Amino acid sequence: MLEGKALIEDTDMPAKMQIQAMASASEALDLYDVVDCKSVAAHIKKDFDSRYGGGWQCVVGSSFGCFFTHSKGTFIYFTLETLNFLIFKGASSPLIL
Repeated sequence: MLEGKALIEDTDMPAKMQIQAMASASEALDLYDVVDCKSVAAHIKKDFDSRYGGGWQCVVGSSFGCFFTHSKGTFIYFTLETLNFLIFKGASSPLIL
């Protein structure tokens, strides 16, 4: 397990959820090759969806940029090994007809 070696870059998640995010990422890296970012991200998303309800998004890679809107208290961006992890729950917006 590598969660103690993660470097949090930015977050608004509660501490307990931050620990779960890093543990889930570490577990995914134990199960999948570091170059299989798609499977790593899918593993983390599935874990967060089952623990905290649906709507979670996960981006994993060595170099990426993004712009997104998230629900308050559900965002974390951290580095583990050679990868960057972005996990967040999408913000719900009202349907405009």
